[in-house]
Amino acid sequence: MGLRIGALVVDSQDPGRLARFWAEALGWVISQAEDPEWVVEPPEGSREDCVVADLLFIKVPEPKTGKNRLHLDLRPEDQSAEIARLEGLGATCVDVGQGNNQTWVVMADPEGNEFCVQHAHPPQIRTQWLQRYEAYQPVHT
Repeated sequence: MGLRIGALVVDSQDPGRLARFWAEALGWVISQAEDPEWVVEPPEGSREDCVVADLLFIKVPEPKTGKNRLHLDLRPEDQSAEIARLEGLGATCVDVGQGNNQTWVVMADPEGNEFCVQHAHPPQIRTQWLQRYEAYQPVHT
């Protein structure tokens, strides 16, 4: 059996705010809701459950400084609609030096943690990805 990433840890001044943002953004659930640690994870029984790492928000006193060394890339079916939805949740578009001719948009969550919103996969790649996604059945041990 291989090693599994249990969680991606994000330092935060207000972990509850970030947990609520990311739960709504990803369609996930908050499974631990008490300072100093809030946890957001895929819904139980979903294909992502026990496969994708949880997000663990840890309360820290200092604000974020500098550009993230690790970030999430989101790939919605409709990039423009997703950007508008994320802005409605409190995200902002940011410039980290990516230039104007990119296919992705860099955004920041309510505490300034950068993430990217990609274009949808081209149809042939999306079809292959969906086939693999739909065929996936977790192994229960």
